[in-house]
Amino acid sequence: MDQNQTPLFTGLKKHVSNDPIQFHIPGHKQGKGMDNEFSEFIGTQALSIDLINIQPLDDLHHPHGMIKEAQQLAAEAYGADYTFFSIQGTSGAIMTMVMSVCHPGDKIIVPRNVHKSVTTAIIFSGAIPIFIHPELDDSLGISHGITPESVKKACQAHPDAKAVLVINPTYFGVTADLTQIVQIAHDYDMPVLVDEAHGVHIHFHDRLPASAMQAGADLAATSVHKLGGALTQSSVLNLKEGLVSHEKVQSVLSMLTTTSTSYILLASLDTARRNLAIYGKDLLESTIQLADYARDHINKLPRLYCAGEEILGSSATYDYDPTKLIVSVKSLGITGYDAEVWLRNNHHIEVELSDLYNILCIVTPGDSEKEIDLLINALKDLSNTLGSREAIQETKVYVPEIPLLALTPREAFYSETETVPFKSSVGRISAEFIMVYPPGIPIFIPGEIITAENINYIHENVAAGLPVQGPEDDTLETIRVIKEHRAFK
Repeated sequence: MDQNQTPLFTGLKKHVSNDPIQFHIPGHKQGKGMDNEFSEFIGTQALSIDLINIQPLDDLHHPHGMIKEAQQLAAEAYGADYTFFSIQGTSGAIMTMVMSVCHPGDKIIVPRNVHKSVTTAIIFSGAIPIFIHPELDDSLGISHGITPESVKKACQAHPDAKAVLVINPTYFGVTADLTQIVQIAHDYDMPVLVDEAHGVHIHFHDRLPASAMQAGADLAATSVHKLGGALTQSSVLNLKEGLVSHEKVQSVLSMLTTTSTSYILLASLDTARRNLAIYGKDLLESTIQLADYARDHINKLPRLYCAGEEILGSSATYDYDPTKLIVSVKSLGITGYDAEVWLRNNHHIEVELSDLYNILCIVTPGDSEKEIDLLINALKDLSNTLGSREAIQETKVYVPEIPLLALTPREAFYSETETVPFKSSVGRISAEFIMVYPPGIPIFIPGEIITAENINYIHENVAAGLPVQGPEDDTLETIRVIKEHRAFK
């Protein structure tokens, strides 16, 4: 196929050039019927293609024309048999993956540190999660991926599971040996679903880790908007057919997708694919060189450390994406949260995320040496200004044993609940999520039995200054649990 073509974007422009008289939604009618300040800021060209699925423009729910052609081009570019456009973000694509393979009561093997969209899909589908703890990095205080060995053990223990879900790469750009994980799962006839939210670009350069499709995975939910040049909320769902039917995936995706599909978002997926397919390797070569330049200079700054290939070597750290700059600031005696605020207030720099020990900065084809030098100089200023403090006392990063699941997350979600004192909740079934950062792994989820170990772990981490996320009562005085019904005497 000719990857220079953009059938969807070209078709939209052609439709608009015919100057049709619109008696259909959206009601702003190319910007003429909306607030003037907003329409002038957005621009008439963008507003002119804010259209809906009228007959000439195809239909994302039943593609047969320009959308179908655009998805076929994307499939070829991403190495898939089928590619589905998602304007519900990667969250919608992830939910589609899980719900395409799991029925109520089915088991699915998942990392403990999954995105909330996976848990949402488990609730929707009524599936039973079989959790695997990801490998923890004591130095950086982050979680990596799951190992092939842990996947094999889970498959042996639960050969009736319907799928294995893998995060690849992680938010921090680290990957396990996905090819080996796929082979293990396929030996048990289990499809492999990949949360590839942070990896659309890795398919297009040899120095980057293998993509989900290159590794032989069955489904991959991939954020094109994060690192591929599409607009926010624009993602794709890639499929290699065999263990999962493309008809089922299309059906589930349609159930989860708005009928008022955004053609601006769809067009951005079409053009982002062209840019990656035609220019991706060269663009990423420049991006990797910029990231290498940044990493080298950051590591020359006092009391700062930017992780590189030296973090590789374990089963869970098989490869990494060098365009992710993990900058440890703990030797400065400040937290990553402190560094994020300081950089914002003093240098107008916004980072991707921060945690107790680190900040994460992403380098993309949208960057140049100018932006990288601004970051390096800002970090130099940070080091000089705050570098006289004592280093943060390291907290050993560990997680307690995964609690017993008494109810499926779906049953817990729909159960009647009550609020009880947190300190006396041992033995009750949680109706809430609670996690501690680092490493950002749930301590318990809805449906799991609260243990004394859970509670002690949370109190220990709170005393150490680590933030707790999830509970409705952020004071941790109370927690919502499944209501117990007792017979009257």
